Amino acid sequence: MKADNQIQTASKAFALRIIRFYKYLNEEKNIKVLSKQVLRSGTSIGANVRESINAQSKMDFINKMNIALKEANETEYWLELLYESDIIDKNQFESIYDDCSKLSAILTKIIKTTKANN
Repeated sequence: MKADNQIQTASKAFALRIIRFYKYLNEEKNIKVLSKQVLRSGTSIGANVRESINAQSKMDFINKMNIALKEANETEYWLELLYESDIIDKNQFESIYDDCSKLSAILTKIIKTTKANN
């Protein structure tokens, strides 16, 4: 199995954005705990996509993509908390949240397509 190039590229770009966001939260906002949570889940999306490239079976591939999707959902949760607690503003939230939602949509499509091609 091989992950779609679009999801590989998008999830890595998102991970890099999350790393910069983490640095911003730590240095500018002095937010330690939530920033670490969003860093962990946000970078884990791409890590699981990368792992899926060498999946041992179709089920292993689907499992890795499902884990990536769960991490994207968790990242959305942390972003919502950061916004709703007034740590980040609406523009910051909408921009990064939109990117995360797009990843979730791509992952969902890959999972459904892979399952359908059984």
